[in-house]
Amino acid sequence: NGAWCLIARLTTRLVALGHGARRLHLSAAYRAKAKVSMSRFEPTSFVNYERLQSNVEIVRKRLNRPLTLSEKIVYGHLDDAHNQEIERGRTYLRLRPDRVAMQDATAQMAMLQFISSGLPKVAVPSTIHCDHLIEAQIGGAQDLARAKEINQEVYNFLSSAGAKYGVGFWKPGSGIIHQIILENYAYPGVMLIGTDSHTPNGGGLGAICIGVGGADAVDVMAGIPWELKCPKVIGVRLTGTLSGWTSPKDVILKVAGILTVKGGTGAIVEYHGPGVDSISCTGMATICNMGAEIGATTSVFPYNHRMRTYLEKTGRGQIAALADEYSDLLVPDEGCKYDQIIELNLDELKPHINGPFTPDLAHPVSKIGAMAEKNSWPLDVKVGLIGSCTNSSYEDMGRAASVAKQALDKGLKCKAQFTVTPGSEQIRATIERDGYVSVILSAVGGVVLANACGPCIGQWDRRDVKKGEKNTIVTSFNRNFTARNDANPATHAFVTSPEIVTALAIAGTLNFNPETDYLTAPNGEKFKLVPPSGDELPARDFDPGQDTYQHPPADGSSLNVEVNPQSNRLQLLEPFDKWSGSDLENMVVLIKVKGKCTTDHISAAGPWLKFRGHLDNISNNMLIGAVNSENDAVNKIKNHLTGEYGGVPDVARHYKASGVSWVVVGDDNYGEGSSREHAALEPRHLGGRVIIVKSFARIHETNLKKQGLLPLTFSNPSDYDKIRPDDKISIRGLKTFTPGKPLTAVVKHSDGSEETLQLNHSFNETQIQWFQAGSALNRMKQLQH
Repeated sequence: NGAWCLIARLTTRLVALGHGARRLHLSAAYRAKAKVSMSRFEPTSFVNYERLQSNVEIVRKRLNRPLTLSEKIVYGHLDDAHNQEIERGRTYLRLRPDRVAMQDATAQMAMLQFISSGLPKVAVPSTIHCDHLIEAQIGGAQDLARAKEINQEVYNFLSSAGAKYGVGFWKPGSGIIHQIILENYAYPGVMLIGTDSHTPNGGGLGAICIGVGGADAVDVMAGIPWELKCPKVIGVRLTGTLSGWTSPKDVILKVAGILTVKGGTGAIVEYHGPGVDSISCTGMATICNMGAEIGATTSVFPYNHRMRTYLEKTGRGQIAALADEYSDLLVPDEGCKYDQIIELNLDELKPHINGPFTPDLAHPVSKIGAMAEKNSWPLDVKVGLIGSCTNSSYEDMGRAASVAKQALDKGLKCKAQFTVTPGSEQIRATIERDGYVSVILSAVGGVVLANACGPCIGQWDRRDVKKGEKNTIVTSFNRNFTARNDANPATHAFVTSPEIVTALAIAGTLNFNPETDYLTAPNGEKFKLVPPSGDELPARDFDPGQDTYQHPPADGSSLNVEVNPQSNRLQLLEPFDKWSGSDLENMVVLIKVKGKCTTDHISAAGPWLKFRGHLDNISNNMLIGAVNSENDAVNKIKNHLTGEYGGVPDVARHYKASGVSWVVVGDDNYGEGSSREHAALEPRHLGGRVIIVKSFARIHETNLKKQGLLPLTFSNPSDYDKIRPDDKISIRGLKTFTPGKPLTAVVKHSDGSEETLQLNHSFNETQIQWFQAGSALNRMKQLQH
């Protein structure tokens, strides 16, 4: 307490001296008190603002310019701040993230890779979260019980691997990874990497949280500096105030419409300006979460009183107090420069709804009915779905409930089916206690699903429409690619805020604007919905609900992790073969992909999630969703050894068995979407060597490099049109493979003609060593000997 009294006195005396002087004196005072733990689960791992401050001061002096907030946190985690070359958009940074988080679908492969590294224990605090393997079918309790039974082998593997290697384990039913991170692990200035593309959710609490593949997570867990291409910084300046039907979700729906699905690639989106203070902490998290859909490395907000309140309400008042004293470190420098600036006036922002089939097709809600009629999109809303990692906060549920209650008070229920997915056990227990669920959301027709991803990632046993039947659903999710939610390519999915979803589910049609249109009560009375309201945080404390966390023991070295050799869900990894030392000659084109090719197209989720720990079995979904340019068909390609047509994985397996290497040719932003590294592991496992496209999404490009593949881009994008399905392709220049030096493709056509194309790459020295060793994991093992 003595240190706290000293701090209080210093604060009073030094307020007039400004941030810099106050921090200088107070950091000395803080050293006099006990350190602050990063979380209640890790009492011996501490928040280290001093290291962050030291690195920032070194870099600011070197660059001799003001820094953005993104730069402060990223450069503050440099492995070598004195000597690291720093140039936005060009150099590779070697970083030391503070922690790792993995969801259960990607954690299987990450932990299998960590086991094969031979290391005894993780080097940084790490957690596993069971949220992806629970299928929505009947309702929360029944679906959770069924998932525990079906996935027992996988849960046992992750639980025992976590215990042995020092990783915290959040059991099924605990909630969605990103909500758990926000409630427990994210804090201003922390750098966290997570094996899920929506990890940036933590930016709502002033953290730099980046989605990666499992192999990247293994690097950090192994204590190896993690590499990231130095991000550019896009500034989004917010003015005005959110009000009425406009919600935080509308900010990112609008930004997605401006930047498109690849406009944020290679950049961190940094929100700033006077409008920030009108957004709740969980609202800021919503905006950062869906920033993944514009390809951004991550998104972040500056530390403010909304974050402080959230930290205090979630039992982290000590971190809030420490952040207050380092607050100048947790906001951008005055006069910092952004690579691009977007101005957004929240006073003028209207409610938006984006879709169908892509999250960047933005429409004001007031115009969606007319757009749907014009484009022959089904107007009837079959299902409204609220929740997901993007929008399942206490505030979200409260605002949705305030809309639903107005309908109930007039005797109305939802015309559409309506589902509610709480983001965490804490949110579920608290909204249940406060009457949002049984009294309102269930009463209006809602079915409460398990605290898990569910329909957002395709874990939905949907039975109200047949596959191929054209229909519309509206969700508060983040992603709406073709067939993603329900495996039906004819489902038109639209993403919007939970309150708009609720209003449209009550109206039963897209042709309803709650700002202007009337509903009709059963007694014939016409009424208009008033704008939603909801408490940012519960008036009483959060109800934590059931305890769903498993601490790793202090020493797990004597524990066993068993993988049954006969299992069809788990399979220990065999190392990939090393580079032969020669150029890659006469490879066949497995498939020339036409148009959008996300990681859902390359390695589908839904029913395939159960094979995420078994590389050979999950490889049977490789590229089965990609469109073949030769015939516009899906999963139907020509086997150039037999002349017959077959499924993509089957033809790839035949080539591999025959000793024939192959390439994939793709379009723009190849591999956008999820961080799943299976989309890189599968091509490597089935004999692929090279992926040649117009452009890559960031995470997928890195994942391909990690597994020893060559991701290359056409120097001239129109060269894509020169590749024919029956070409033979050779890659030349590998013996002198160096950063910044293009490689050459010699393309032999079946008519005997030949042409030479230049291919670019983004490999650095370390990544070239991964290729030569056969994978990043192989290289890690080489360095241990």
